[in-house]
Amino acid sequence: MMLSRRAALAAGGALLAAPRLARAQALPKVRYSLDWALQGPNAFVLLGRDKGFFREAGVDVTVSRGFGSGRVPVDLAAGAYEMGQADINPALKFMAENPDAGLVVVGIWGDASLLSATVRADGPIRAPKDLEGKTLAAPESDAGRQMFPAFAKAAGFDAAKVSWMTVNPELREPMLVQRRADGVTGLTTTTALSLKALGMDWPQQRILYYRDHGLDLYGSCFLTTRAYLQREPEAAKATLAALFRSLVYAQAHPDEAIAALRKAEPLTDVAIETERQKVVFDDMVASPAARRDGLSVVDAARLSRAVRTVEEAYGLTPRLTAEAVYTDAFLPPLAQRRLQA
Repeated sequence: MMLSRRAALAAGGALLAAPRLARAQALPKVRYSLDWALQGPNAFVLLGRDKGFFREAGVDVTVSRGFGSGRVPVDLAAGAYEMGQADINPALKFMAENPDAGLVVVGIWGDASLLSATVRADGPIRAPKDLEGKTLAAPESDAGRQMFPAFAKAAGFDAAKVSWMTVNPELREPMLVQRRADGVTGLTTTTALSLKALGMDWPQQRILYYRDHGLDLYGSCFLTTRAYLQREPEAAKATLAALFRSLVYAQAHPDEAIAALRKAEPLTDVAIETERQKVVFDDMVASPAARRDGLSVVDAARLSRAVRTVEEAYGLTPRLTAEAVYTDAFLPPLAQRRLQA
């Protein structure tokens, strides 16, 4: 009689646990692409994954490293991932060139652009026009390289007079350190800190920010496709809620984010990645406007100007509008998108 009661209790417990287990197994899977290698600027995603923010939101997210912001839109359109993050400007270029791909920005978390060209501080290049006749190194998918024509147009020099050395991502900064290239392009969160890790510290770099020469652009964003939004709207909302929660939490707890990064990438240079993360939060995410208004509170006029800038820089037929490239319909409430003091 005692045995049968225990068996009944065990069976009842199994029945009670079964629905929870079924729900856990039924979480929609989301393949998510970072914009670059595992580094400080994207550590917030790893932190959110480790702390269970995605599962608590209702999604099972697989995080993969990226290979440049220019690559992310291509991979999303091809169906390799459901969602991802990238610098918004190569994404706008891709949308303008591929209007039928259905790509859409669903959140902007970089209020300022970190796109730049970096040269030696002790070299002859002191202004953008001095880049004429010089050689820059970058992967083809690099956001700085893709937006270079827009930078040249805004800064008033001839992009056709600049030569390019196409290299793998890990070889970009060594080309400048070894003097095999005159400069590199990219986001300073990558280039400046990678150069520092190779012995070329900030004072030895001259950084030509695109934003300082006429390009008032947004920075990093979250991307997906309209087909995915139609197919899995709740999963998209849940993923965005977890991403913004992760971002806000990491901004307030940067050491925890770096710990999550080190767990995922044991060879992490903690000092460099801590500084890299600080640069992205201080110089791109936590702008005065973002601190005042919240993350992804987008100025439609500013976004429209960015769209026109990209189309004009590449000689593309004007066809995009701010409403066509960005939607805030899947964002979490504003209270969940406010940075902590």
